Amino acid sequence: MTTRYFRPDLPKAVLALTLTAFALTGCGSRPSPETLANVDTRGIPKLATEQVFAMTTRGRTKPDANMFDNSKARDASYAEFTVSIPPNHRNSEVEWPGAKADPKKTFAVVGQKRLDQRDFIDAIDHADPKSRDIGIFVHGYNNSYQEALFRMAQMAHDANIPGAKVVFSWPSQAELAGYVADKESATYSRDYLAQFLTEATKRRKTGEVYVFAHSMGSWLTVEALRQLRLAKRDDVLDKLKVVLAAPDIDADVFRTQMQVIGRMKLPITILVAPDDRALEVSKFLSASSQRVGALDVKDPDVIAAARSVGIQFIDISSVKPLDSTNHNRFADVAVLAPALRDDRKAGLKDAGAFVFNAAADTVSSPFRIVSGVLSQ
Repeated sequence: MTTRYFRPDLPKAVLALTLTAFALTGCGSRPSPETLANVDTRGIPKLATEQVFAMTTRGRTKPDANMFDNSKARDASYAEFTVSIPPNHRNSEVEWPGAKADPKKTFAVVGQKRLDQRDFIDAIDHADPKSRDIGIFVHGYNNSYQEALFRMAQMAHDANIPGAKVVFSWPSQAELAGYVADKESATYSRDYLAQFLTEATKRRKTGEVYVFAHSMGSWLTVEALRQLRLAKRDDVLDKLKVVLAAPDIDADVFRTQMQVIGRMKLPITILVAPDDRALEVSKFLSASSQRVGALDVKDPDVIAAARSVGIQFIDISSVKPLDSTNHNRFADVAVLAPALRDDRKAGLKDAGAFVFNAAADTVSSPFRIVSGVLSQ
């Protein structure tokens, strides 16, 4: 992966289209912090709910409430939420609450607790008597605390994710103009995430610990993995199954990060899409090389890099995008999860490059199909 992917001639039309799409997806009825207040559901037929745990490095807006802003906190905060799913819910969508949540039509908080670190870890350990798995979601750029919480609930519900569901929310500005500040805030949070992964895996003798990171959250996650490797915490890294969706990371920087991290016991999976317009803009704004989330799995250099450091690249371009940026396909976990869970069906035990077929719910190697390179 080299700087030969850099395209300084990014068409202005693409830039304008993507910024417009960002604006359209980032305005309107974005949920306010007040949508995290408990909603009374008496008189409403029984609703589907998801238990979501939340850890954040954001500053608390009120000392007695689970509401947070974009400031950087010295100490992490912990909470547990019960989020209701509206009867009209459609897979991969979040029926966003506006100024006030309406459980009949939108996602809503119907219960919550403030927790300290010890109670937080204990609650995660006992969240699901049927599963010892932990699913950790690290959100991306331009996300608020409440948006990340509702997105985690959506993914957990649509994919029927077992075990404890956790969202790690870092202090994103939740503004279009906050890209640079978000990068700093993500980096600020890496030690906190590394410490949480250490605590989360400490008592795990069975079950998987999944880390699912999107966009700039992937930068934060990879930095945390790097910290753990430098600290010689192989015991932690060996228990992690990491999935990076549309990672907003410079390809050359990622190469140097992986030189430190090395091969993981469970290969890192990277979900990519060459038509991701948001990453095109990120590349343009950064004046850097290709973003990892937009790499072409059919490129011989990409497959060689994947095999050399033990990574699985999966092209998910066949998944229907949620908006014109083509950046949020990760949310359609109801489609993606079955294939990713079944390693034998998907053939994902080894490093390499693969293409996801949304219609068939399977993945296959483009090189095996085209030329048999991977089988040689």
